[in-house]
Amino acid sequence: YAIAKIAGIKLCQAYRRQYGSDFISAMPTNLYGPNDNFDLESSHVLPALIRKFHDARVAGRGCVTVWGTGTPRREFLHVDDLADACLFIMRHWDEEIHINVGTGEDLTIRELAETVRDIVHPGAEIVWDRTKPDGMPRKLLDVGRLHALGWRHSIPLEEGIRSTYRWFLDNVAEK
Repeated sequence: YAIAKIAGIKLCQAYRRQYGSDFISAMPTNLYGPNDNFDLESSHVLPALIRKFHDARVAGRGCVTVWGTGTPRREFLHVDDLADACLFIMRHWDEEIHINVGTGEDLTIRELAETVRDIVHPGAEIVWDRTKPDGMPRKLLDVGRLHALGWRHSIPLEEGIRSTYRWFLDNVAEK
């Protein structure tokens, strides 16, 4: 996955050099929002947590098991903020080097799980399965270039999770 991202950046840089086209590479952080993949077998952490807590609430289960220790730190950006950032970048960025798109803020998986729980299934207990992997300790993009241009995300994480869960209820959850 990381190699594919790097290959895409290098391809844009090569096209830019070879054809003089104004190709720009924007590298987003972890995204979430409407139309996400909520399948427990193949989704990323945030939509998986929404699904797990929702399924537990619907089934009347008072606890949800989450992989790992909860200590790794991750950054999340709502897809609507990414769209806004891309439009901003097209107007304000003209460099060959890629530009990172994110919030510049991270939180622990434990904090994320607690936030999702409080929105989807308040009061549920979180059980940490320490036999499962944590992944990298921290993934936080340096968004200094983007912030220096004047762009900042506008959707706070809790608000974004709430709207994503509403979308999930309207479009994915079984009625």
